[in-house]
Amino acid sequence: MAHIQLLGTGGTIASRSHGTGGAVATDTSSALIPKHHGNVTVHARDVLTIGSYRLDLADLHRIAEAVGQALADPGTDGVVVTHGTDTLEETAFLLDLVHASPKPVVLTGAQRTADSPDADGPRNVTEAVLAAADMRLRGTGALISFDGTVRSARGARKVHTTAGSAFGGGTEVAHMAGGGLVVTAAPRRYPVLPMPPAEFDTVRVEVITAYPGATPELMDHAVQLGSRAVVLAGTGVGNAGPGFAEAVKRATGSGCIVLLSTRAPWGPVVPTYGNGGGIDLTAAGAVPSGDLNPFQARILAAVLLSAGTAPERFSEAFETYL
Repeated sequence: MAHIQLLGTGGTIASRSHGTGGAVATDTSSALIPKHHGNVTVHARDVLTIGSYRLDLADLHRIAEAVGQALADPGTDGVVVTHGTDTLEETAFLLDLVHASPKPVVLTGAQRTADSPDADGPRNVTEAVLAAADMRLRGTGALISFDGTVRSARGARKVHTTAGSAFGGGTEVAHMAGGGLVVTAAPRRYPVLPMPPAEFDTVRVEVITAYPGATPELMDHAVQLGSRAVVLAGTGVGNAGPGFAEAVKRATGSGCIVLLSTRAPWGPVVPTYGNGGGIDLTAAGAVPSGDLNPFQARILAAVLLSAGTAPERFSEAFETYL
């Protein structure tokens, strides 16, 4: 019999409507234990009870430490984390970066509140528990189980604000069929990073988006505010408008890391264009983020910088995870 630890952090799956005040996360994790979970025992405990749009890096760190403690329990075979969908992709990626155990860690949530007549949380939790207890998923890192599909944390994104199938991207690792789990792939694993130190909680990494008429001075402002890194979510394959190459040069010259990502939902950064495009941005010191979206690139940067990675070694360390 497999034993699963369910860690609750809040989100829609734990939320109930409060009239005109909107939905608020209030349910404890014990309320999320599936009524029917087969030959699996489930123990629940709360880490947080909050909407994921309110999380900061200290909260993500707290979740990662709680998962690490659960995995260290020799009686635990896997961990399920219930989480708000708004920022689940960031927490999942952090958990994947520091996941050294072969035991599965599976994140899930809901698109509809716990008091909704068609709440999707119970089914999502049941499926996540099945995935976390499945021996075939050992060694696959942190995963996201949602609406019948289990996918890798890396590359996953929330792709719809309200649809039941909220996530896309990543590698499909398994899916539900006929009441059972069909395993289809194993995601590539990268070198495991140590659990972040306390500095992770306050390290400042900003995201700035390129668009017609965007203000490059925002990057200067981010540096003045003490940002250790800035992720530039460029257009297309990694481009930005007038003034950004100069802003990148000023930022990197001051010791601030600049990562070049893309606001496009899919596809890698491929510096191609001059006249302020990716060729000029990288020449000015920006580090391409490869296939990492801006928000997962931000998490990786925060982990590396809080661990003491020096600016001159940052590019090499970052590219290990591309």
